[in-house]
Amino acid sequence: MLGTKLDALPFLERVAAELLRIDAAEVTALADAVYEAYERGRFVFVCGNGGSGSNASHFCEDVGKGTLRRADYDDDNKKRVRILSLTDNTPYILAWGNDEGFERVFIEQLKNLAGPGDLLVAISGSGNSPNILRAVEWANRNGLDTFGCTGFGGGKLRTLAKQGLHVPLDDMGIVETIHLAAFHWVVDDLHRRIALGTPRSATEAA
Repeated sequence: MLGTKLDALPFLERVAAELLRIDAAEVTALADAVYEAYERGRFVFVCGNGGSGSNASHFCEDVGKGTLRRADYDDDNKKRVRILSLTDNTPYILAWGNDEGFERVFIEQLKNLAGPGDLLVAISGSGNSPNILRAVEWANRNGLDTFGCTGFGGGKLRTLAKQGLHVPLDDMGIVETIHLAAFHWVVDDLHRRIALGTPRSATEAA
């Protein structure tokens, strides 16, 4: 926890430095993965625990609403991103967690809802959360695309997911902060392409 050793300004300077270490191509790949699922009419599922679970919910609501213009709200013909956070069905999570074990809370939802061609975005700072790994393993076996968002050394998730966004830092709070910053850019990029109809190549030079 770097904040226990650094005052506010050096802490913020460290966060800024760590942001610049991220591979921008990995952030772009996440936007592309969500957009490709949208184009194919497939579902995007997001999951995580703790702060990563909060990020999963935040990313889900941002993508669901933030890829629309106000003029689209009442347009039933406007194609929308089909996205769902697996962290938000509390009774379902509690039922599986209490009766059969917490490692089942995400995989069992996928068994009910997901199909080949869907996308699973799995967020785990350590990369070793058992419920995340089980969900990704099932998704890989059943024809889903998988994208892992990790920190620290990446854990098992970094190599298990087909694509990924990695934050190489041993500080969970900053890892989660950087994940969320990346997600906000992804939402903006998707808004350009979906709501405004502007391809990224036309915006890069702007």
